[in-house]
Amino acid sequence: MSVIDVYQGHAQEYDKWFEKNPSAYNAELRAVRSLLGPVNCPAVEIGAGSGRFAAPLEINTGVEPSENMARFALQRGVRVVRGVAEAIPFKSASFGIVLMVTVICFVDDIHETFCEALRVLHKRGRIIIGMIDKESPHAHEYLEKRRDSLFYKEANFYAAGDILEIMRQTGFKEFSFSQTIFNNPAECSSDEPVKPGYGEGLFAVLCGTKV
Repeated sequence: MSVIDVYQGHAQEYDKWFEKNPSAYNAELRAVRSLLGPVNCPAVEIGAGSGRFAAPLEINTGVEPSENMARFALQRGVRVVRGVAEAIPFKSASFGIVLMVTVICFVDDIHETFCEALRVLHKRGRIIIGMIDKESPHAHEYLEKRRDSLFYKEANFYAAGDILEIMRQTGFKEFSFSQTIFNNPAECSSDEPVKPGYGEGLFAVLCGTKV
């Protein structure tokens, strides 16, 4: 079964995770928002899922391959176009912001994913990547449990530093970083800190600019 089939068949179960883990979810939102800032330009979330990030971050356009996931996003006010990260169904230079949250671990071609993001960004546009950093202190315990996870069983997790290097190779510059979740996600408190940098937090956010 492909990753898309898993999300297609279990969209409601996926969406319920955010309700069961509000502290971790809110920490991730705050970490993304710390680099995103106000959305005052055309923006798109690639792999918009059920709209749990795009909607509260005021990004009203998404790309998502799963029809059932897209239905949830639409209910949250996100206009979703069917597609994948390696072939974004928009013209070049269409957006000022491209957001991807826990998406790069599922793509088939990571280099093409970043090339496509660069293509659809206009000059001075920014890409913002939210990801599980496999080299953070608590990642080992987290990654061990993925074998029992319906959604992450086939995921390919990366170190934040490796993704940064791919972004550089693609042509992105002027980087900034934030991180959060410094314990097991199930043990997050409502005031889980968001710090600059990467390497300590399980959830890392990387921002780069098309110059």
